[in-house]
Amino acid sequence: MSNPWLEALDQANHHLQNQGLIRQLKLRLSPNGPFVDMNGSRLLSFSSNDYLGLSNHSALKQAMAEGADMYGTGSGASALISGHSTAHQLLEDKLAQTQSQHIPNVATCFINTGFMANMAMITALASLGNISIYSDALNHASIIDGIRMAKAQAQAQVFVYPHNDVEALQALLILDSCPYKLIITDSVFSMDGDFAPIQQLVKLAEQHQALLYLDDAHGFGIFGKNGYGCLEHFNTYSPNIIYMGTLGKAVGVSGAFIAAQNCWIEWLIQKSRPVIYSTSPSPAIAHTVLKSIALIQSEEGFKKRAHLFDLIAYWNQRSNFTHWHVLPSSSAIQALIIGTNNAVMEISKSLNNLNIWVPAIRPPTVPEHTARLRITFNADHSFAHIDLLIEALSKIESNLG
Repeated sequence: MSNPWLEALDQANHHLQNQGLIRQLKLRLSPNGPFVDMNGSRLLSFSSNDYLGLSNHSALKQAMAEGADMYGTGSGASALISGHSTAHQLLEDKLAQTQSQHIPNVATCFINTGFMANMAMITALASLGNISIYSDALNHASIIDGIRMAKAQAQAQVFVYPHNDVEALQALLILDSCPYKLIITDSVFSMDGDFAPIQQLVKLAEQHQALLYLDDAHGFGIFGKNGYGCLEHFNTYSPNIIYMGTLGKAVGVSGAFIAAQNCWIEWLIQKSRPVIYSTSPSPAIAHTVLKSIALIQSEEGFKKRAHLFDLIAYWNQRSNFTHWHVLPSSSAIQALIIGTNNAVMEISKSLNNLNIWVPAIRPPTVPEHTARLRITFNADHSFAHIDLLIEALSKIESNLG
């Protein structure tokens, strides 16, 4: 007897295969670093969001063990059930300090992941009424899913505006009579590496009495004098900002946080299902993040950021290809647009054969016909590593004819 579920699965897999969209896990046997042991091979890696190279830092490994000894390894339940750990409170107080010059009466909430944080805050805001949501066309999947959930649960009205097009966004806002407007954008876009026009968006939000939700997943820890993220980098202040930063990228640990005026954090605790019903992050992780932020603030952190920006400039000065389009950015994310799915997979495979790991990114993560290599740098890379990458790409390109 045929099984309709298995038949549907087989057809769906064939469809992905024909489109060049099959994804496969690769076994990494080593910590993050400039070099990784992947599927049994030692590869020069440009694939991690560990931008400051902190995820294998000896001080953070020591802090993780120390945190487990002080607080245990698990939280036991949600904070509303088993209590709010001292480790969490200490971390939230410190995270609030990082944004205190940019958001008045700021408070924070430590959440398991950035994906969960976006869904938590967007749906909590949508619970207040029939809101209008304005979302950049290139926003991250977690924002998109949070908006979808808000639309399903609270009948939010959703407008997607062209990427970084402030004039188009303003035209939409002018026509909207809804009193509850929410603008949502990445601050650094995860696949292109470019900035949102944050200062202009803040002005628009204040002009239209809207909230501006900023996902700074790829900015926190890197940008700003102290590494406090894009609000510090652009010297931006507004009571209309709700800010999300992640702790598993430049910070090198895991988790995320929401920073906003205290009233919004209180509302998050009242209405956010991911906060209310999820087990809190490990207190040992919170303790480790606290140590990581101290590192980021230190002279070592300053030097790591300075070296990272030197690497980015070095790549931008030297990356020049005939067949492929470079999307230069001032962030650690550098996109090399290849075009078709099969072509980008072949180039990624060719790099792998040269002992270099750069992931191929395909739709739906990026728009159709913009499949790319997503190259990311971290502070433990050297200029020689970038030379090796450019030489390998040039060799592959020359073989294309």
